[in-house]
Amino acid sequence: MTAALAARLIVSAIAAGQGVAPLFIDLNRTHATNPFWPDHARFHVVWQVFTGLPLAAATVALLWWPGPSLRHRFYFAAFLAAASLLGFFVATAFRRLYDGTLRDPNGFQPARLRVGSRDIAVDMNLALVTLASVLLLVSLLLFGFS
Repeated sequence: MTAALAARLIVSAIAAGQGVAPLFIDLNRTHATNPFWPDHARFHVVWQVFTGLPLAAATVALLWWPGPSLRHRFYFAAFLAAASLLGFFVATAFRRLYDGTLRDPNGFQPARLRVGSRDIAVDMNLALVTLASVLLLVSLLLFGFS
């Protein structure tokens, strides 16, 4: 497997995850049909899910559609995948300005890890977006050196 192929597979996996995972994570009782959420917030989450799905499909298509300018298409696809990740980090960094939280008390609970004598709560959104960001950087390095 070439470095360029590995990079394309990584970005494809990130994009596919960004498009498909919200269908299962957000379109259920923890988000879109959560009776404790304001109606307008539920509208926005459904809007977000069905905006992300075609963007993810376009990102994957850029990576695998035959034709010229693969290098340009790869970097544009990586930019599209990065936009959502960056948006998450911006929302996380500024959440105190708008009273936002990383999770809803009625939603998915953080993973609990025991490290030595300490219990650590790990928010799964933060963990997954951080992992995807690291993998995206790895893909950029792989593609750049190919």
